[in-house]
Amino acid sequence: MTHHDVPAFHVSSESFAEGQAVPPAQRSGRMRAGGQDESPQLSWSGAPAETRGYAVTMFDPDAPGRGGFWHWAVLDIPADVTSLPAGAGAEGGKLLPAGALQLKNDGGFHGYVGAAPPPGHGPHRYVVTVHALDVAASGLDERTSPASLESKLSRHTLGRATLTGIYERH
Repeated sequence: MTHHDVPAFHVSSESFAEGQAVPPAQRSGRMRAGGQDESPQLSWSGAPAETRGYAVTMFDPDAPGRGGFWHWAVLDIPADVTSLPAGAGAEGGKLLPAGALQLKNDGGFHGYVGAAPPPGHGPHRYVVTVHALDVAASGLDERTSPASLESKLSRHTLGRATLTGIYERH
């Protein structure tokens, strides 16, 4: 993934800290990693003043196969929203702000799918990114693939905040 240089801002989570293990709640139950497929709590601050909206993604660059694995992608989060509760990525998105849209993850459904690296594959990084955008509505729809999101959003990205959790299955 190539990013053009944009300012960084701050994101934190009550679910896990930067560089720490992804806890069981944020691991996958569907993919037999003993988890609950609960998206992490997120709070962000310091985004550029001209931000009109946000997108949030979670990506595993260490997944086998080409192009990594997209666990979560949410678009069209209003500019006045600066946090998401744990579990906001549930299918149906009842805890998401009005107007927000979840794309289909690489597990095949619209919502958050938890960390589930192949056993014995070594540690995987789960990179949560909050994208500050210069548009309130991305103009994309739920058929957009998360893999194409980065390129579609890049010309609208004003700033980016990242938080990385680690998980290894033995």
